[in-house]
Amino acid sequence: MTMWRIMSLPEVVNDVRKLDKEQERRVQKAILRVAQNPLPASQGGYGKPLGNKGGSALAGLQKIKMRGEGLRVVYKAVEQDGVMLIVVVGVRADDDVYKEAAKRKEKYGL
Repeated sequence: MTMWRIMSLPEVVNDVRKLDKEQERRVQKAILRVAQNPLPASQGGYGKPLGNKGGSALAGLQKIKMRGEGLRVVYKAVEQDGVMLIVVVGVRADDDVYKEAAKRKEKYGL
């Protein structure tokens, strides 16, 4: 199975810096696993599509949910380029990670 290329928005570097080493390792491992097929589960992939809820327009984005940690990785699968674009990495405190994802989606026109 071919791996998708993993790219990320510039802000993701700071997102990752906020994690401790163990969280960072687990996030990287989860991203590598999902990069094998980041398409939505409905298309045979690992992605969990996000919608437009709570006033945040997240349609077109997907998440990796790390249950034990409360960590989330929000990304966009760009099929024609074979790119998994990481939009935000963070702790799911009060849906902040999703609010930030909506801001970045708007900023970059994703």
